[in-house]
Amino acid sequence: MLFNDLSDLLFEQENDFLGIYDLQRFHFQRINQSGIRLMGFSGIQKFSDFKDPWFRAAHDDDTEIAAKIAKLMESEHHYEEVEVKRFNGQVFRAGITISRIRGTNAALVRIVNLNRLYEAELALLQSIRQYETIVSNATIGIIVCNENGQIISANRMAERLFSYSEDEFMAMDIEQLIPPDRMDVHRQHRKKFNANPQTREMGNGYDLKAVNKDGVDFPVEISLSYFRLNDALYAIAFINNIVFKKEAKLQLKAQHELINQLNIELEQKVANRTHALINTLRQLEKSKEELAKALERERELGALKSRFVSLASHEFRTPLTAILTSTMLVEKYVDGNHQDKIHKHLVRIRASVNHLNEILEEFLSLGRLEEGMVEIHTDRVNLAQLVDEILDIMQGMLKPRQTIQTHISPADVIIIDATLLRNIILNLLTNAVKYSDSESIITVEGTCKEGQLTLTVQDSGIGISEEDQKHLFERFFRAKNAANISGTGLGLHIVGQYVNLLGGDIKLASVLNQGTTVTITLPYENHFVD
Repeated sequence: MLFNDLSDLLFEQENDFLGIYDLQRFHFQRINQSGIRLMGFSGIQKFSDFKDPWFRAAHDDDTEIAAKIAKLMESEHHYEEVEVKRFNGQVFRAGITISRIRGTNAALVRIVNLNRLYEAELALLQSIRQYETIVSNATIGIIVCNENGQIISANRMAERLFSYSEDEFMAMDIEQLIPPDRMDVHRQHRKKFNANPQTREMGNGYDLKAVNKDGVDFPVEISLSYFRLNDALYAIAFINNIVFKKEAKLQLKAQHELINQLNIELEQKVANRTHALINTLRQLEKSKEELAKALERERELGALKSRFVSLASHEFRTPLTAILTSTMLVEKYVDGNHQDKIHKHLVRIRASVNHLNEILEEFLSLGRLEEGMVEIHTDRVNLAQLVDEILDIMQGMLKPRQTIQTHISPADVIIIDATLLRNIILNLLTNAVKYSDSESIITVEGTCKEGQLTLTVQDSGIGISEEDQKHLFERFFRAKNAANISGTGLGLHIVGQYVNLLGGDIKLASVLNQGTTVTITLPYENHFVD
């Protein structure tokens, strides 16, 4: 045995972790009760299960442990501070001393918990720093002196008030900061304070003055306090320069007198203005009924417009649909030698009907928007498939050899209002086709990234002047260079309203005779990949 009864007693009475570690078999032979409690062992844990004598939080493998122990056997003594991990997973900072026991293949491992020491040092350091910060950065002068009146400390504000440096303060008595004719009286007051120290609040009505390094005196307010250290009494003076305060009082008195005079003048002006206001109110009362009647007429006009939109959309659509159906039947069943001419006229009739239907759709959309009847209904939308469906609808609208090219990933599936998005794209493409020449190319690009859909429609058509661009999203506005092209001036206005409803943004860039690019950005709820 390595221990006799006395060593056993000392081993178990130790308050820190003590353990005997086998340097050849890499395990603990024995750990004292303090060590068991410190490491949080359950009591049934085998010491031989722990190969690392450091109990590091970041475990080393067996090779690394063996290398460190081999180095330890050469030096016979090792100390370091490491992060130690308890059996329950908690980590603490510890100082570990490992000393090889001479004549054996064992080492004594001592582990000291340093957390409390660090916490105490940190708390003391923080307390000192807080004190220094408060005193040094205080906006009032603070001077500490002993019973003999010798200054032992002064903060930065005191240095600025009296123009003395810290070293100069340390060689001075407090009476040197008192005007000469008040020094003897102050010494008597200091003796009474030493005999019966009491705190004194600032602003107690005393008319006090201090003198700076240049011999210039100035009015001050002083608050006194004290403390004892090693049976010695120390006085603390809190000093505030009130020269500006006194000047402010004089200025305040003058301001009060001026305000009283202004109040008299103001009361007269208020009386005059009140009389004028009463006359104005009487005139406004006369015109109130006229304004009410004008507002009622405006409401009637708005209601009339809404009824017209609904009537035009519903009553005109039925005969237009019948005309369209009839033209299709005529084209199918009429025989003869004038098929080309009949077909030509039928195409014109169909185009006219489609045009009238588009106009009615725009008026109907405008009516719904202005009445706040457009609601958002989201659904899963395959962007590429939606654009392809729109292109199928537009085939009959394309001019000779006019093409639309798309650049949209077929995997882009988003959640958005399909109807509004369809109307936006259809309107933008209709404009691009309408204002571009034959054989032109129109491109549609769409990207979906991080909840944001970016859609761009670009053409090489007639373009829009800078002067007209700022009015494009207004109702019924037509650009000057589009006067000879059919349209209502509602398309881009409706697109802008739909984009706003979806919480998006629309931008337009155009150059005359070079083309137009419209870019819209719309948020969507989620992004799925089929």
